[in-house]
Amino acid sequence: MTAEKLDLSSPPPGAPQRPRLLVAHKYTRTDPYFWLNEQGSKEVLDYLAAENAYAEAALAPLKPLQDELYKEMLARIEEDDLSVPVRLGAWMYYSRTESGKAYALHARKRIEATGWEHAPEEILLDENLAALGKPFYETGDFEVSPSGRHLAWTEDTRGNRQYRLKIRDLVTGKTRRMRRERVTSIVWANDDCTLFYTVEDPVTQRSCETWRHRFGEPEDVLLYIERDERFSLSLMRTRSDGFLVLSSGSHTTNELRLLPADKPLGRWKVFARRRANIEYEIDHHSDRLVVRANDTGPNFRLIETPVDDWQKSAWRELQPHDDDIVVEGVDLWHDWQVVSLRVGGRQVLRVTVMASGETHDIAFDEPACSVEIEDLPEWESPFLRYEFESLTTPDSVFDYEPLARRATLVKQTRVLGGFNAAQYVSERIEATASDGTSIPISLVRRRDTRLDGRAPLWLEGYGAYGIAIDPWFSSTRLSLLDRGWIFAIAHVRGGGELGQRWHDGGRLQNKSNTFSDYVACAETLITRGYSATGRIVAQGGSAGGLLVGAVLNQRPELFGAAIMEVPFVDVITTMQDASLPLTIGEYEEWGNPARRADYLRLLAYSPYDNIGKTAYPPMLVEAGLHDSQVMVHEPAKYVAKLRSYKTNHSPLLLITSMEAGHGGASGRYDSLRERARQLSFALAVLNS
Repeated sequence: MTAEKLDLSSPPPGAPQRPRLLVAHKYTRTDPYFWLNEQGSKEVLDYLAAENAYAEAALAPLKPLQDELYKEMLARIEEDDLSVPVRLGAWMYYSRTESGKAYALHARKRIEATGWEHAPEEILLDENLAALGKPFYETGDFEVSPSGRHLAWTEDTRGNRQYRLKIRDLVTGKTRRMRRERVTSIVWANDDCTLFYTVEDPVTQRSCETWRHRFGEPEDVLLYIERDERFSLSLMRTRSDGFLVLSSGSHTTNELRLLPADKPLGRWKVFARRRANIEYEIDHHSDRLVVRANDTGPNFRLIETPVDDWQKSAWRELQPHDDDIVVEGVDLWHDWQVVSLRVGGRQVLRVTVMASGETHDIAFDEPACSVEIEDLPEWESPFLRYEFESLTTPDSVFDYEPLARRATLVKQTRVLGGFNAAQYVSERIEATASDGTSIPISLVRRRDTRLDGRAPLWLEGYGAYGIAIDPWFSSTRLSLLDRGWIFAIAHVRGGGELGQRWHDGGRLQNKSNTFSDYVACAETLITRGYSATGRIVAQGGSAGGLLVGAVLNQRPELFGAAIMEVPFVDVITTMQDASLPLTIGEYEEWGNPARRADYLRLLAYSPYDNIGKTAYPPMLVEAGLHDSQVMVHEPAKYVAKLRSYKTNHSPLLLITSMEAGHGGASGRYDSLRERARQLSFALAVLNS
């Protein structure tokens, strides 16, 4: 199939130019499509509908391929599936999916003397029933009260990530009549009748209020308001059931308040006052608190302090800061402590047996993998549980016994259709950035794919907020690999793969490193024979879409296509509007354009502002009408301006989901349809 088989016979929608002059710091920008910022207007909605119709017509010839991809991706999925059950109190909790149903069912069974497997099932929440009549449905927090009597959960029915709180009595099955909107986190106190929750501002969507809901009381009580617009609130509970924790955090700083979980009417006490660029987190064990903090270096250290004395004079260092080891987290159970580390970018779990103090590491041999500690809520669990996956290994759940140092595989996601991991090979190579820094690249291919420079290659990138994009398994990706493609992740600076220094190396004044790193990765993959110029699909979403947009302005000839999901491309105009969701808090990541130096730096790479009179590769740009993180006008304006500037006739499609937001479709079948559309576009335009 070739790019010519897209139907581009009809002209694309015409977006009228109405130039708006935008002046700051004595610089004048002209925005010809500023009118698209009026998101709710009929004219904007009509334009988005026209773009959707154009894209649908252009992709119509690919419908057989889309259907083929959808069927083979669906055929790999075990539609009737069950999660690994988790014990909490007198029940085993799990979720399951059923064939033909788009959403999960959450259930439990009571633990009995003869076991729990044959006990009657109790459905806590059937998302399929909750989603009836709604174009979008997603659960957020899901918390059962300590006794198991009540369920509190939050749900989003628009795709804008604004969640409504619900509480259900699991004995009577009745859902309480209450309306709490824009809830961002929830946590139960030990008394089983007090629920704390945080609420976001309706305009900026910053989580800024903490409330207490107590059964039998006529009104909820507002406990705390976070006034600093850089900071957002979230709640959690220590696994020990000893404390509730309220975190107020920005992108670089946080402050924690603690409340004994058995004293819901008590006073929240600040552990340590916020200090610029200092972050910490806390867990609890018996008579002490264990603290992870970056007060002595960016890679964090571990300290402990008595539960009744938080003064720094009482702090005792457990693990000092190490320039070569990143401390990513610490998890405590009654008998074990697990510290999640990154050593040279690779994940390691360091386990300490509390009784003896003996410590050992769980290391992982695969060159490109992802490891995550599961949040087993049972304090006296006799084992640890972690998830492991790689580019060639499906998601696998292991129970690990620290005393025996034995890991038991309890579940691996089945990939139907004859999948054989031995047919694929993953690698981790490095590119050299323009300043000499080594940039990791994780990649996977079929073992029989030749490295002769002719394979099409999908190159994913993100590089923001210190988020690590660890290698993960995707059964849908097999549809590319089995057609001779190579998949790669560019672990560019700005992410968190190598700790805080890696994040700092790609934000604020160092943001240009993110883009040059990605280019270096593409060039390395070409030089080493994995692909060729014009045979690479550049793909990124949200901040990764910014990455792709900036790189296409700099080096469009390198790439054969681009797929941009909800891309953050109108950087300056968005960051100048403090009324938009999350903007002020983002200053620590991107800069504040009210400052001249920051403004000029953002102007130098903002994808929308730097579109040039040049040839761009085929592009598929996706947006969500209800997106509250990257407003739909950003990708819409970007596509409109690209159409008026680019000098070639390559396909340029904008598809807006009119019923979803930042994360795309909510149901698993609709998500597969979206994925099939992306893959069919890539296969078509790269003639593969």
